[in-house]
Amino acid sequence: MGVPGFALPALDSLVSGGYRVVAVYVTPDKPAGRGQEGSITPVKRRALHIGLDVHQVATFKNDEAVVDLRRLAPDIIVVAAFGLILPPSVLEMPPYGCLNLHPSLLPRYRGPTPIPAAIIDGVEETGSSIMLMTEGIDCGPVLAQRAFPIAPADTTKSLTDKLAHVSADLLMETLPRWVACSIAPRPQRDEDATYTKMIDKSDGEIDWRLSAPELWRRVRAYYPWPVCYSSWRGRRIRIIEAMPIDGGGEPGLVVELERGGVGVCAGDGVLGLLRVQLEGKREMASSEFIRGQRDFVGSVLPC
Repeated sequence: MGVPGFALPALDSLVSGGYRVVAVYVTPDKPAGRGQEGSITPVKRRALHIGLDVHQVATFKNDEAVVDLRRLAPDIIVVAAFGLILPPSVLEMPPYGCLNLHPSLLPRYRGPTPIPAAIIDGVEETGSSIMLMTEGIDCGPVLAQRAFPIAPADTTKSLTDKLAHVSADLLMETLPRWVACSIAPRPQRDEDATYTKMIDKSDGEIDWRLSAPELWRRVRAYYPWPVCYSSWRGRRIRIIEAMPIDGGGEPGLVVELERGGVGVCAGDGVLGLLRVQLEGKREMASSEFIRGQRDFVGSVLPC
């Protein structure tokens, strides 16, 4: 059970590892584009390409979906970024339970957005956990974990790609041991738990009163979605890539940097802009952008 690209390495590993994948569960296609045609998810696309049986469900709250799943008689259910709550009738169905691949070192960063949350917090490492699912949000006992460093240049996109492969490798090491009953599930310490929240498009709006290092982490955490942005002359300008540097000035003031390029003064330091995209234009290096928008330097972006 999974939807985005994060789940692909796990699916591929199960297939290539000799496991019989009796079905792949995904959520319904979402309307996209002007024609509002269904946008096929990465997992559905891969499953159809491989020739696997694909089931699309919006909820397991109805008996029909649960009965359909029971007919498959799964020995185990692997869940990776599925996005739906599994009721007790599903959690208790397979003899070996439902295993969730969660990209954090549980109980830290429970919830839907553990990767951007770790980047925003500025921690040096995160990791992957294989958890036996129970009722509740990511609170089941842990079967295995693996730590993984966060590189200074990591964005949510790059770190998600890395952790997807870490999680798949950990799954393949854990499955045979779990089925052989050689793993003792380790209960999580709820008192050590931290929680993440769903990200909204408005979370990408930049408050230039924050420090440059904090803004830099947000730029990385919110790429590729929702992407950090500010406004200039009534148009949105997206900050694709940035770097914190020393300096200061009125928060929001756009300044030319000594070594070339452009930056924006923050509450502490300056956020150097490396790549930007003005609304209605293509993404480009900031040096190219200011050649075409010379009055950008000296303007003040709203806080």
